[in-house]
Parts: sequence; structure tokens; C-alpha cells
Amino acid sequence: MPNVSPQPSEPPCPVLYSFRRCPYAMRARLALYTSAVPHEHREVVLKNKSAHMLGLSPKGTVPVLWVPGPAGGQVLEQSLDIMWWALRQHDPLNWLPDRDTALAKALAQIAHNDGPFKRHLDRYKYPQRSGLASGSTDRDLAAPWLTSLEQELQIQPFLAGGHFGLADAAMAPFVRQFAHTDPVWFAAQPWRALAAWLTHFESSDLFKAIMQKHAPWQDSASCQAEV
Repeated sequence: MPNVSPQPSEPPCPVLYSFRRCPYAMRARLALYTSAVPHEHREVVLKNKSAHMLGLSPKGTVPVLWVPGPAGGQVLEQSLDIMWWALRQHDPLNWLPDRDTALAKALAQIAHNDGPFKRHLDRYKYPQRSGLASGSTDRDLAAPWLTSLEQELQIQPFLAGGHFGLADAAMAPFVRQFAHTDPVWFAAQPWRALAAWLTHFESSDLFKAIMQKHAPWQDSASCQAEV
């Protein structure tokens, strides 16, 4: 049972603890927004985290989805689990692959994104955290993966195929973070299809919706649901 601190009022729907710029939180918000599952958004201040969130998830990272219910309800602490939960509730745009082979491919791509690519991305964007003078080596080590995405996007508009889907939503926030680390360098690479895919994502109504700014959540605030 989660160690949940008392709430001023019980929320009528699931609660998402999120941070606007976190790519993991972004993909959770993408799935929740697309699914149209009513939920309450609580924007986390990383230097002053909600005691209620920490009671639910002591690891203290976002996103965290709390689904109120008996015995403390259900707590989802991983962004992919939140995506699966939301899309299994309602998947109006058919983000979830409908074939085993397509699902296996999407999961393999996401695993590489969350593993080797994310490690290089972190060292590229924040080299000082790893004691590096520059992140250029990790930038170059990440490039072949982006080249493979470029090659795929040259033959189909999205990683999921003919429409934006699970793999696109799960990976686009991380490719975006990579591209924004050094936009001039990224623009100079032979990744026209990848750049077009990223531009489509960033200019979409979906992205604009999930990137709306929210006031920082305070545990004493009242609950308010959104779709």
C-alpha cells in the first residue's frame, strides 16, 4: 500500500505528477491526452517536490500516475507503463500496434531509445555530470541510431508506419532533446526525413496541448480534473 499523505480532497480521477520539460513525462502526457482519459495534472517543482508524490513514489522522479482506489489505489512510476495504461483505456488514434511483429519492432526501438541512445544523450547534453570536457564523442556515438531512424523515415512518414503511433510518441521527446542540444549541428546532418518528422511533431496540436504551462502544484491546492 502506498504511503500516501492526507489530501485536502480526494481526486475524482487519476492524478499525473509531471514536469513540463522531462521527456519521460512528455510521453506520458502524450498518451494520456490522446486517450482522452480524464486526469488531474500536477506540475512538480523539482527543488520542492510534493510530499504526496513522494509518499506515492519515494524515488522522487516524474512521471508518476496515481489511480485512486481501494487500499491506496494503483501507482504507476514508469512512463511506458503510464502510456500502456492510458492507451488500453482508450486508443482512438490506434497508437498501439495491431500486429505482434509491429509491436515487437516498436518495443525494440523504444528499448534502444531508452538504453544506449538515452545514455549518450545524457552525456552529450550534460557532459560535466560525467566528468567530460565535451559531449561531442557521445553525440557522434548516438548519430548512427538517428541515421537508422532517418533511413526508416525515408520510406514511411512515421516510425509506426502510415500514422503517428506508440514508437513515435515514446521516442520523439528524446530526439527533440538531442536536436535542441545543438540545433546548428543537428540541422547540418543529412537527416532531412528525421528533421521533417520532428518538425511535424513539434508543430502538432498534440504537442502544443501537452506543453501548456501549469502552475506549480502545492499539496494544499484543490483538485481539478482535465481531459
